[in-house]
Amino acid sequence: MATKYTLDFEKPIIELEQKIQEMKALTGVNLDEEIYSFEEKITNLRADIYKNLTRWQRVQIARHPERPYTLDYINGMFTDFNELHGDRKFKDDPAIVGGFATLGKQAVLVVGHQKGRDTKSNIYRNFGMPNPDGYRKAFRLFQLAEKFGKPIICFLDTPGAYPGIEAEERGQAEAIARNLLTMVQLKVPIIIVIIGEGASGGALGIGIGDRILMLENSWYSVIAPESCSSILWRSWDYKEQAAEALKLTAEDLIQFSIIDRIVEEPIGGAHRSPSIMFDTLQKTLQEELSKLLKTPFSKLKSKRREKFLSMGVWNEVTV
Repeated sequence: MATKYTLDFEKPIIELEQKIQEMKALTGVNLDEEIYSFEEKITNLRADIYKNLTRWQRVQIARHPERPYTLDYINGMFTDFNELHGDRKFKDDPAIVGGFATLGKQAVLVVGHQKGRDTKSNIYRNFGMPNPDGYRKAFRLFQLAEKFGKPIICFLDTPGAYPGIEAEERGQAEAIARNLLTMVQLKVPIIIVIIGEGASGGALGIGIGDRILMLENSWYSVIAPESCSSILWRSWDYKEQAAEALKLTAEDLIQFSIIDRIVEEPIGGAHRSPSIMFDTLQKTLQEELSKLLKTPFSKLKSKRREKFLSMGVWNEVTV
């Protein structure tokens, strides 16, 4: 699928695609062989580029404005979705969406960050940065899922929790902390999927689960590369070096046992072939969920707790 937005490292591909369009526009000349040759070059070039991406390039793909968001995945993979609104305390936060839906034949609760597609919708969704009300809405939905014995699937895609004064006044840190405690103790299976950006506590606030899946071109870190660069170098100019140092890609994090599984994307990113991405992720979720549903709750809860307590822990050996 052609995209309107081009990343810097994709420009050689775009130039070849433009040449193909120019050749197709010519009349009275048979250029089928030449066009086929160029299409082969594009396929090979795209495969080569996406096989050797830097960490910063993966961050750029994760932020691609045409990349599928939570509601796209819900509409593409689930049926009977009923969105639920509000935290029953202050307001509804559109930066987090959630509700009950059906995956295959299994009823589940789906919760995720939601960004906008244009200026108006991004302002409405607060660019996918939740306020405390969003985390409290998620908390309320988690309790409903537990009450009715339904598994939970969470989609992570946020540049971070909203850092505004009003968010702090309404207890941003407390709302996130309460969710962490709650998710560790929930008596239902939980699957987390990082579909784009997974930044800091903003992502972790709905990110505690039994299985952590990560799309191939997403990122997950305690801090965004630009913010890390700003702190360490007093400038955003070193964001690429920061991304390398943070080791925030799926390949990095599976080595550290932070995540459990990498979900392959179509070559060029999820935005190039959303239908293929939906099909791949749907099958992966059904496979993971079927295993979790066969596991006794007591074992799920203890393994979930151990999983997160073991992160960042090591032993020193004196030689």
